[in-house]
Amino acid sequence: MTVDFSKEVDYVANLARLSLKPAEKERMAGQLSDILQTARRIQELDTTGVEPTSHVLDLPAVLRDDVNRPSLPLNRVLQNTPRPEKGFFRVPGVKDLAHSEE
Repeated sequence: MTVDFSKEVDYVANLARLSLKPAEKERMAGQLSDILQTARRIQELDTTGVEPTSHVLDLPAVLRDDVNRPSLPLNRVLQNTPRPEKGFFRVPGVKDLAHSEE
């Protein structure tokens, strides 16, 4: 069963603010179809008696102890920023970015 995923690709591309060419949309619709077909086949597997796992191998989590240590001095942190302001990184506001795209 082949399903056309063109509308889904358009929807996701719109959410991601992507401009896709028709050939790209067609390719991505095919890829989405392949991914979902694979997921359907996996769902058909009989997993009776198989314990859920978070990893294929039973490995212990390797964690390190948290250690307090001094952080970098503020002047070192800000040394490569083009426009530091009052001890902070100055970045464009979201509102400024929205208007620059128009």
